[in-house]
Amino acid sequence: MASMEPGKQHIPKVAKVKNKAPAEVQITAEQLLREAKERELELLPPPPQQMITDVEELNDYKLQKRKAFEDNIRKNRTVISNWIKYAQWEESLKEIQRARSIYERALDVDYRSVTFWLKYAEMEMKNRQVNHARNIWDRAITTLPRVDQFWYKYTYMEEMLGNIAGSRQVFERWMEWQPEEQAWHSYINFELRYKEVDRARSIYERFVLVHPSVKNWIKYAHFEEKHSYLAHARKVYERAVEFFGEEHMDEHLFVAFAKFEENQKEFERVRVIYKYALDRIPKQDAQDLLKNYTIFEKKFGDRRGIEDIIVSKRRFQYEEEVKANPHNYDTWFDYLRLVESDMDAETVREVYERAIANVPPIQEKRHWKRYIYLWINYALYEELEAKDAERTRQVYQACLELLPHEKFTLAKMWLLYAQFEIRQKNLLLARRALGTSIGKCPKNKLFKGYIELELQLREFDRCRKLYEKFLEFAPENCTSWIKFAELETILGDIDRARAIYELAIGQPRLDMPEVLWKSYIDFEMEQEEYERTRRLYRRLLQRTQHSQVWISLAQFELLVGQEERLQRCRRIYEEANEAMRSCKDKEERVVLLESWRSFEEEHGTPATKERIDKLMPERIKKRRKLQAEDGSDAGWEEYYDYIFPEDAANQPNLKLLAMAKLWKKQQLESKVAGMDPDKDIDESQT
Repeated sequence: MASMEPGKQHIPKVAKVKNKAPAEVQITAEQLLREAKERELELLPPPPQQMITDVEELNDYKLQKRKAFEDNIRKNRTVISNWIKYAQWEESLKEIQRARSIYERALDVDYRSVTFWLKYAEMEMKNRQVNHARNIWDRAITTLPRVDQFWYKYTYMEEMLGNIAGSRQVFERWMEWQPEEQAWHSYINFELRYKEVDRARSIYERFVLVHPSVKNWIKYAHFEEKHSYLAHARKVYERAVEFFGEEHMDEHLFVAFAKFEENQKEFERVRVIYKYALDRIPKQDAQDLLKNYTIFEKKFGDRRGIEDIIVSKRRFQYEEEVKANPHNYDTWFDYLRLVESDMDAETVREVYERAIANVPPIQEKRHWKRYIYLWINYALYEELEAKDAERTRQVYQACLELLPHEKFTLAKMWLLYAQFEIRQKNLLLARRALGTSIGKCPKNKLFKGYIELELQLREFDRCRKLYEKFLEFAPENCTSWIKFAELETILGDIDRARAIYELAIGQPRLDMPEVLWKSYIDFEMEQEEYERTRRLYRRLLQRTQHSQVWISLAQFELLVGQEERLQRCRRIYEEANEAMRSCKDKEERVVLLESWRSFEEEHGTPATKERIDKLMPERIKKRRKLQAEDGSDAGWEEYYDYIFPEDAANQPNLKLLAMAKLWKKQQLESKVAGMDPDKDIDESQT
């Protein structure tokens, strides 16, 4: 150090960090906190409760608490809760002067804190120190005049004290700051509570100048109208129109003005107001105005004039839209609905012709489904509105010629055309149309519609022929077979119905064979042909061994058997159980046994109930390995399997499992009895 020059201070060198790479083991802040918590050697016990018995102890307690509060404040003067807790504690001891001193000190620290001012004033009001509270509110609104909460509480306090003049004075001071709209409404409502309508009017006059929006002028006019000052209300509306001028016109103002005049039965004034506004406001901004004008004219004026204007404007909009996208059929529908409501027949036909000329460019049915309704509406208009049957027929025929029947057809159009001809009493043309349809493009819907028509006409021979054609076209349709058989049944030809059912069940491919068999069985039961029904069940069981078929047969025997019906039913269940032993779907066999057990519980004896209980399987949980589509391992799956007693008796592995379970049960029972299980087993073997 001796070599250093005088007056210079030695600055030690800072060690440089050579390796700035992150550490291998990173320690998080959460880990540090957790370790610090775990290393706490002892926890401070809670302070003991004190029982204060004399004044000296009370003073010591107060001194201690004050010292603690002062220490908290000294540590952090900006924490609001420390000051408030301190002041509220002093207030709880009725030390109001000390609490005031604390609040004053707090305001010196942060005079912008709304909470300090509110708590301070609430303390004074709570302790009925009205003048002190006034003083605080005055200081608060002077210091922070933009905090509306101070003004609201100050005026409310004065009003609750009955000092109406003082409250009005506070409101006036508030309005000088030009506050938000709600503050003005509060002042107006205050005056109206005390029936001071003239004062409220003067407030409104200032209000609409400070906040000159349309809704506030309308509120001002509604105020005058509500208090029956109709001339004043009209003057307010006129001043509002003049105030906004032509540059800032708003449709809501004119709508409100017109409705006011309408309530006063001044219909000419209303019409002038609407026309004045519609001439000056852009059409896209005057939709509500136009709507209300239309409603007014429908109620009181010349409906034709205003509707012509509206229709012409809407037609112009629709024309622009269909020019931009002629294949937007929804726009065409709206356009046609408009012209149908107001235009002559020639104009409507012209629009329809233009609409149907926009044929879908792709011959796919999904693109034609919406387009075809243009033709349907056109035909209905000609029939119902124009009353022109010949033009309606031409529309239907033109539509049917337009459809590409080689690729697809629309059965709806054929059926609608046939129904139209029926309404015109042209049965021949209707039949010709439907016959052409099933000749060109046979469909289930066309056959059903044609058959329904002939049924209504009671032409049963034609129905038979149509059913025959239908079943040649779609022999797998079980519903058609059933309907054909039901028709013959209704006509009383049971043999034909039975023959139809026989033909149906003999088809190699059916869409719903179970429905067809059930219908055939129900048919024989209705005819009370029980032997035939049994044979039908047996024929069905040769095709399928489904449990529901066996159950249905057992229930049939239970219902129709006169003698030995229980034995017959039980034999069916036994036969079913024997037949389903080789069934791979064990669930079906369980369903059968459950049904058998229900039967025995209702009609059986104790011996038969015991027998069915012995036949019930045991449900066990198993696991099997799953494989994905690509052959990879996809994990394990748990499923339930059933072990039937009859199957267990024929499998040695299952016997071994049963013996192991029995040994385990004996071992548990021996432990419970306090015996040596090995000794017991040896003795039993000896």
